[in-house]
Amino acid sequence: MVFETKEGLTDEEIGHGLKLVIWDGLATQAMVTLTGGIFLVAFALQLGASNTVIGLLSAISPLAELLQIPSIYVVDRIRKRRLIVVTASLVARLCWVPIILIPFFLSPGQGIFVLIASIVLYSAFSAISHCGWNSWMRDLIPQDRLGAFFSNRLTLSTALALVVSLVAGFFIDSWEIAFPDLPTYGYSVLFALGLIAGLIGITFLARTPEPRMVVEYEEDGLFAAIKKPFADLNFKNLIIFLASWNFAVNLASPFFTVYMLQRIGLDVSLVVGLSVLSQIMNIAFYRSWGGVADRYSNKSVLAVSGPLYMLAIFAWMFVTLPDVYILTYPLLILIHILMGISLAGVSLASGNIGLKLAPKGQATSYLAASTFANSVAAGVAPILGGLLVDFFAERELIWTLIWRDPARELVFVTLDLQQWEFFFLFAFILGLYSIHRLTSVQEEGEAKEQEVVDELLAGVRRDMQNFSSAGGLRDLVKFPFSLVRYRRKGREKIMKKR
Repeated sequence: MVFETKEGLTDEEIGHGLKLVIWDGLATQAMVTLTGGIFLVAFALQLGASNTVIGLLSAISPLAELLQIPSIYVVDRIRKRRLIVVTASLVARLCWVPIILIPFFLSPGQGIFVLIASIVLYSAFSAISHCGWNSWMRDLIPQDRLGAFFSNRLTLSTALALVVSLVAGFFIDSWEIAFPDLPTYGYSVLFALGLIAGLIGITFLARTPEPRMVVEYEEDGLFAAIKKPFADLNFKNLIIFLASWNFAVNLASPFFTVYMLQRIGLDVSLVVGLSVLSQIMNIAFYRSWGGVADRYSNKSVLAVSGPLYMLAIFAWMFVTLPDVYILTYPLLILIHILMGISLAGVSLASGNIGLKLAPKGQATSYLAASTFANSVAAGVAPILGGLLVDFFAERELIWTLIWRDPARELVFVTLDLQQWEFFFLFAFILGLYSIHRLTSVQEEGEAKEQEVVDELLAGVRRDMQNFSSAGGLRDLVKFPFSLVRYRRKGREKIMKKR
């Protein structure tokens, strides 16, 4: 099938296209939730995978994004991004068929090999799809609606992921009770449902209109196109910030769950509950962060949400001193609230700022260069962390305060770093460096941090007032459909402003 492009899209076509992008996001999120994260790791463990294999599975996806660089050549030559995205996505998602069939036809050893090979192919073709999708969205979505649009899309996707993960977890528990000798077959059912959701998402992509791709420059081959973003000083500063940020976050975040299960000794249900709390805060703040991004800038959002996330990582070092104490559980709750609020802003703004700063007609190479740096950082960080785990397991840094008087001696442990806490400290320091690098990025509409905080709090108050009103309760009952629907009056107001 040949997907035609159009020189220009009408307001109606743009509105229809944005709806389809949201529905594709929901379908894709359902697939990612059912086939990734804890379910993929649990399936690999059922097959007898070692810790090395688990680490490799975590690193494959970000490292595969490096294929976006050669994908620039494909996108710039074909210039039909919808065709590339749909084809690559279809091939990628069909790579789950061998994984689904592992329990039926293969031994555990063979299954692990097929699992790794299939994930490699899935991630590789997904990277090609992402390259075309980024450029496509850059031209499809109006620039003055980027923040609001992606905040709605992320809100819906996060809400869906929350529900799907809870239902899927209950299904796996029930399956293992009903069929204790066939646990891997339950994961095959989940993966099959995820594949179906992914294929449904492709149908939405295939119907999404594409504006004609305009390349405003002529380059002498692939390497010249790759060098272009690094010659742009402002975009190069953005790449440095995003790469250092991703390295810092991925150095610590893979160990949060391990830390709670092994060091603190929490039950899995409590870990899931804290994760749900974080996702709820994500949903609650996506819209507010999106409003701030549209009114001021994505950099302004990052300047507030970034330090807030680093504060949450810093707090991880005090969860145990050195064991569980009276503040452990309150701190865990506070940390997950802060992480949920801050990640809503970081994930929204870090994606949008690249789209906004990439010059029209050159988005493919610019966004691919950004993804290249992010992928290297996100792939290397957990591998490096895994290699250093045993080294820090045998080392400890303690900082104590001692009070002595004639009658007694009081010892206060103010800091106790062991194994995982060292990674949290390193991530915090690197995160501060990345926030420093953000100051070198220039974006139109920058605002002071206090203005952003005031606007954010005002947005939260408005949302809470709407929620407490009859209209707000009515909107809640309609969720998520009220967020997906684009009212005609709203579109007319936006177009009048433009």
